[in-house]
Order: sequence, then C-alpha cells, then structure tokens
Amino acid sequence: MKRLILCTIPFAALAMLAGCSDHKRDLNGANMTRAMNDYLAKRGDLCLAKNSWPVFVTEQESKAGSRNALQMPVLEHLGLVTGSDAKVEQDNKDGEKEKVHARRYALTSEGQKYYLARAPHKRPTGNRFADADHDFCAARLSLDKVVGWEAPAQGVKDQTVVSYTYKIDPAPWTADQAARAVFPMVDMLIRGAGTLQLKETMVLGANGWEARDL
Repeated sequence: MKRLILCTIPFAALAMLAGCSDHKRDLNGANMTRAMNDYLAKRGDLCLAKNSWPVFVTEQESKAGSRNALQMPVLEHLGLVTGSDAKVEQDNKDGEKEKVHARRYALTSEGQKYYLARAPHKRPTGNRFADADHDFCAARLSLDKVVGWEAPAQGVKDQTVVSYTYKIDPAPWTADQAARAVFPMVDMLIRGAGTLQLKETMVLGANGWEARDL
C-alpha cells in the first residue's frame, strides 16, 4: 500500500508564491510593454473621424473653409472619393427646412480599402466618432518602445500614464504633399515616428494592466 505523504509549506514561501503568481499587476517595464503592444494591436489604426459616408459639403461650408471642404477635394484628386453635385436639407436662419446646393463625396473602391472596421470599446467613451464601428484611416501605429510611466497619484494606485515612441505604417496616399497639408496630424505623426512621445492611460484590471481606451 502506498503511503500518502502530506507536506507543509511555510507561510513565507506561500506569500512568495502568491507574489509570483500576481506579477502581471506589477508596475514595471515588461507589463507596460505588454499592455502597450496589446493596445496598439487593437487600437493602432490612425483614423480621421470620417465614419459616415457619403459626406456632403454645402456651399456655406466651402466658403467657410471647413475641414471637409478642404480635405474632400484632395481625397477626390487622389482617387479615394468621387464627388457629384447634390442638394441637402438643412435648417435656415428661421429654423425652417430648406434644400441647399452641396457637393456629395462617396468612397471609391480604392477608398474603401481604408474604411476599416473598429472593434467596440470595453468602456463607454461618450464620443460618437470613437464609438463608430468603421472609420477612414491613414496609417497604423505599433510600439517602438516604452519610455516611462508616471507614478500613480496618491490614493489612485490602479492607474498610470505611459509615455512611448512608435513605429508607423502609413497608407500610400499619405505621401502626397497636398494630403499631408490638409491632414496635419497625420503629417506630424509620420514625421515623428521613433522620436515623438505619445501618452496612454493604463488601468489595473482583473488580468493586469491594460489601456483605458480599450
């Protein structure tokens, strides 16, 4: 008959084992790197808050030089959208509906390549552009390196802000100088690859550190 041998483990050893099993909750470079890689794998697309198509640009917007009024003709020139004359309904100064002339921009087959599905956020953002299920995107970011992180604020030990540099894979159309001029944020991020530091807020969850923006 085999004897069952029971062993006891000192309390101090148990504490050490517990600490080892919980290492993913530590605030260190390895965990911040893992969390940043996970975040950029899911949220690394650099998108332009152009969720809803077609896009209409009224004559009033054109005269005012709105964002779409400047950007859409450039995207049309690049073959990413096609424009046509249209009429849209809007409120006039008396609050009454009226139809006005506009330019209607729709994605071409080439433009559709950059209209990407976006995974739903784990937490409410309160931002309709961030919560949209698709967006028109210009590049994809990946991690270069974690530069550092802030010490958690007093009484808030489950949150920190990570600083990091990034690599970027821009869409071919972003090489156009006119496109870079009307999308200055895209231009800045392309130029800043490997040197420009970005920040991301990390929170401590059940599975360790993760980006709050997931």
